Amino acid sequence: MIHMTRRLMTAALLWVCLGHAGAQEVEASDMVRGGLQVIQMVDQGRTGELWDGAAPGARKRVTRSQFIAQIGQARQPLGAAQQRTWVAINRQVVDNADADLAGQYVSVEYETRFANKTNGTVRELVSFHLDRDSVWRFIGYVLR
Repeated sequence: MIHMTRRLMTAALLWVCLGHAGAQEVEASDMVRGGLQVIQMVDQGRTGELWDGAAPGARKRVTRSQFIAQIGQARQPLGAAQQRTWVAINRQVVDNADADLAGQYVSVEYETRFANKTNGTVRELVSFHLDRDSVWRFIGYVLR
């Protein structure tokens, strides 16, 4: 029951942030704010909740425990985020036989300075997928 409540809360968070809008109607600023909300959840160690509200395609590719472990392993050595700036927004249409993976994607890239990485910045990439119900949902987080 707790997991279902968290999942609904996360989905509601992304729904409010990104809106119930078609691909042509989505605003870049909404995607940047949505990406920041995703990253703040990662910063706060709420990656399980993030996975719970993710697009079906994301949950197909990796289990909840794998998702939490992978992000934890990638982020832990970097320390706390010191400064974060969005640098790019990209849109892409993907053709895939799997309906949960096919369709429109928007990715927002942030350049981030972390406490334990004093020799430069790291790129954080947050991706969203326009699901079949016309709602943009989180589908991926990657460090570059």
